[in-house]
Amino acid sequence: MKIALPRSSMNRVDLYEEAGFDVTEGSGRTEEEMIALLRDADGAHVNTLPLTTRRVLEACPRLKVISRFGVGVDSIDLDATTEVADHAVALLLALTRNVVGAVATVRAGEWGERAMDVRRSVRRIAGHNVGIIGFGNIGRAFATRMRGFGPDRIIAYDPFVSQLTGDLYGVRMVDLDELLGESDFISIHCSLTDESHHLINDQSLALMRPTALLVNTARGPIVDGAALARALSGGQIEAAALDVTEVEPIEDDNRLMTLPNCLLTPHAAGFSQVFLQECAIRQAQNVIRVLTGEGPPHGLANPEVIKVVAVMRATDPGRWAGVPDFSTALML
Repeated sequence: MKIALPRSSMNRVDLYEEAGFDVTEGSGRTEEEMIALLRDADGAHVNTLPLTTRRVLEACPRLKVISRFGVGVDSIDLDATTEVADHAVALLLALTRNVVGAVATVRAGEWGERAMDVRRSVRRIAGHNVGIIGFGNIGRAFATRMRGFGPDRIIAYDPFVSQLTGDLYGVRMVDLDELLGESDFISIHCSLTDESHHLINDQSLALMRPTALLVNTARGPIVDGAALARALSGGQIEAAALDVTEVEPIEDDNRLMTLPNCLLTPHAAGFSQVFLQECAIRQAQNVIRVLTGEGPPHGLANPEVIKVVAVMRATDPGRWAGVPDFSTALML
């Protein structure tokens, strides 16, 4: 069998070769390049921007499994939960402790009134309300970390999570308006869906406290960037820290780039050296597991495909002819 991989330093060609697969590496920056790379492949190991559109998939009749790098509603890697939650905490601490201002002050050689201004700006998480939008794995990991800082309350909004779950983490589940109005610090950890697109907009920002701090390590389009820029420049909220933006990389002329009360990091929340190594290994294991029938893939994005493949095997197996049935391993 053949495996196709866009060229990357993170590819684990060795794992595929040890499993007896033929490996092809190539460029995959356009649909045409992806079709050329995947046309005769049985499995694909793709990057954060996979370019596996319907057009690409329909042009690759042998393709059976795609293993994608990344974290999101389409591919939840539980090991990356820690990385994202840690980064959200880091961004919140950078805001509350005015880390950027403190570093700039020291580098400028200022130890007088300017340094005193920095000291006066430092805030504590203790005694304040922390709000979490989205209470899945990452939101829960963030709540666990927040408890150690001694906040007055931790509240969360997630229409799919009950108070029973909230109780397990010492969190009170509330509606969105209550969270926006009562939180001193708000961290976003929900998935990007039609319902959450621009969830943070002019109207929701108007409900926040003028001293509110907003952190987003989820998905850029959850926050209306233009609305946030208006709120930050007009003093509607105090500051924000974003690891994700609506367009990535963020445009040079984006207003958020010019605001001193907006911290921006380059979509780095889910990354660490350990994560990069482990993710590449798991990607390869996913493809190998499916094509050898050894077991279920990590973070199967579309579990309903198991039934579809079962029907195909029973009628016209097509591309699945001769491939062991990995779905039976899900019941072991």
